[in-house]
Amino acid sequence: MKTHLLSHTLCLAAVLLTSCNKPAQPEAKPSAAQTQGTIGVSLLTLDNPFFKTIGDTIASEGLKHNYTTVLVSGDKDVAKQSNQIKDFIVKKVSAIVLSPCDSKSIVPVIQEANAAGIPVFTVDVPCNEPGVKIATQIATDNLGGGKEAAYAMIEALGEAGGKIAVLHFKQVESCQLRVRGFTEVINAHNNSGKPRIDVVAELESGGAKDAGFKAAEDVLQSHADLRGIFAINDPAALGARAAIEKAGKTQQLVIVGFDGQPEGKQAIKDGKIYADPIQFPDKMGVQIVDAILRHSKGESLPPQFLIPTSLYRKVDAEKDPSLK
Repeated sequence: MKTHLLSHTLCLAAVLLTSCNKPAQPEAKPSAAQTQGTIGVSLLTLDNPFFKTIGDTIASEGLKHNYTTVLVSGDKDVAKQSNQIKDFIVKKVSAIVLSPCDSKSIVPVIQEANAAGIPVFTVDVPCNEPGVKIATQIATDNLGGGKEAAYAMIEALGEAGGKIAVLHFKQVESCQLRVRGFTEVINAHNNSGKPRIDVVAELESGGAKDAGFKAAEDVLQSHADLRGIFAINDPAALGARAAIEKAGKTQQLVIVGFDGQPEGKQAIKDGKIYADPIQFPDKMGVQIVDAILRHSKGESLPPQFLIPTSLYRKVDAEKDPSLK
């Protein structure tokens, strides 16, 4: 009887111990027998929901094809991102995906990956510098999106025109394209003889809410009659909106953003942002994994895949079931 009781106690302890050590959820990676390899992903930042969606989509889509994904944030720090890529090279990943923190400064470490025979794919932020081999670039049509943003600004300002400011993120090539597209359309509008829209300031926003707030606050002090702000992404646009509210000028200024993040879409519905050319980060993540699969089979890829934006206004937000 004592022996039976002792045996039962030991079994129960073993079950409890096993239960305690068992992870709450299974790891999101294929079995060793199924695995096709590892995708190393270093994105500009994971604080921005746009990049988080790209990374999470790559991980979930890669799992469908038996790839493990290692996802890290470059935190807008090119030295940190370079070390992350060096780590991917040491680990001999099957592919590297990155949105460069600085397209020029990242060149040497991409060359290291090229020398190691690891294909490099860029997403959202391109690297078009000489001396590097990029398997393909997956990106929003940022130039076209910038043009859409300008059409929205022209529409919002109407017949009066006026002075506007641009909140930039100059070190990122995708943002350079957005501002270029925006400027091209504004210049064409002014050359047509219609009421002028003058870009009186171009300030650094870092693509962040706090820096966007400070930049907008500064430009409002130097241009009291400002009528509009184009911000290169939603965080900068939302920061600008906070500065406008603080200054008591919500009736005077309109904001056009870029991205279509949930918070940005909600601000459009609430009338705080006029419009956004929206991006589709989930499509970008799916496209990246498809490109990796095709490359692994020896297929040739085009230099880039561009995904068009879609202009999202208040009328779209009011029909959006995902919003409050």
